[in-house]
Amino acid sequence: MLDTGIDVPEVVNLVFFKIVRSKTKFWQMIGRGTRLCPDLFGPRRHKDRFLVFDFCQNFEFFNQNPPVTEGGVGASLGEKLFRARLDLIGELDERSQDSDAESLIVLRKGLVAHLFEEVQGMSLDNFIVRPQRRHVEKFQAKEAWNDLTTEDRTELAEHIAALPSAVVDDDLAARQFDYLILMTQLALLRADPAFVALQSRIMGIASQLEELGNVPMVSAEMALILEVQTDQYWEDINLPILETLRRRLRQLFKLIEPGERNIVYTDFEDEIGPGVDVTLPIGASGTDKARFLMKVRHFLSQHKDHITIQKLKRNEQLTPQDLTELERIFVDEAVGSSEDLDRIRADGGLGLFIRSLVGLDREAAKHALAEFMDGRTMTANQIEFVDLIIDYLTERGLIDPRRLYESPFTDLDDQGVSGLFPAADVQALVQVLNEVRGRTAA
Repeated sequence: MLDTGIDVPEVVNLVFFKIVRSKTKFWQMIGRGTRLCPDLFGPRRHKDRFLVFDFCQNFEFFNQNPPVTEGGVGASLGEKLFRARLDLIGELDERSQDSDAESLIVLRKGLVAHLFEEVQGMSLDNFIVRPQRRHVEKFQAKEAWNDLTTEDRTELAEHIAALPSAVVDDDLAARQFDYLILMTQLALLRADPAFVALQSRIMGIASQLEELGNVPMVSAEMALILEVQTDQYWEDINLPILETLRRRLRQLFKLIEPGERNIVYTDFEDEIGPGVDVTLPIGASGTDKARFLMKVRHFLSQHKDHITIQKLKRNEQLTPQDLTELERIFVDEAVGSSEDLDRIRADGGLGLFIRSLVGLDREAAKHALAEFMDGRTMTANQIEFVDLIIDYLTERGLIDPRRLYESPFTDLDDQGVSGLFPAADVQALVQVLNEVRGRTAA
């Protein structure tokens, strides 16, 4: 439960009670025991060892030196909300001449005020916030929010969105409803086909609330709840109307009872078998890798306009000259050693590594999937699935096709991509993803 970010020098026993397949995560967990502690066992008897009890054969797994993936940690709801509000601000700024400009200005001010309050609540004494101190301090100044540029929004998304804040809304259901409305507003502005599925979800929520008409809070908003379920409500829908809907119904969302699940009872005793000593595999620590990634991200921010990095973001094919020049700068500026480059090449190449950090331009991601979507009549769930792929490519630059059978892609169907598309379409989709990956190599 306390696998990373915990520093307790007195710890001499670690218990591994979950399967780990990320080498970085594995070494971070080992790192909980490596903290030095003077005089722990008595005067001048310093801590010089610790013991690991591994109940899930993680040591045996990594001793086999298998090809592993670092996997991906899903963004928290707070981070998703922060990024969605940033995206909405960006879309509004591009439409500042809209005929409904006054109400949109009010909406934008509310979004900025909310994000500014969150950043104000980020304590620079927090060890998670501290590494991003320069970025946090910049946006804790009110004037930094007066005219947010594309670069400002990118900086906020990459360095601040995931940080903890003292401004906390404990109503999880209300925040989930906020996110649903934000995604609906974005889909409306972008004329995104996903709007239909989002509209259907909102109408479904209204239908569930209608069944709770005997609750005074719900009864007070019954006129709106009934109106939301009509086609007339959605004919002239706009952002201010959706914002009003969010404010009036967000506190009611928690009243909807989740579907009942069968309770499973078990009656068995845990037994610990005989222990076996396993030699700790040699490898780099997670801390070293984190420091290396920090240097690489700084390097990329300094060279974001480099032609090769721009090609990677736009999903353009790289040439051998592109990679050679990038490797030269990489070494000349001491971002990494020759050994680091060798390791990166063994893991797929420098282009693949950098793409995973800078992601894809959203338009490039959409263009990559456009040919797949053309000529196909797709359901709302299929469209939403493709949108998830576009979001993933925008953030991380590439997708291992095996990820299409994991969350969040299994949120729409338990079978992932195979549950939504026929086999031929699955093969076509995998081919698209492999082509996106292939363009990172010369």
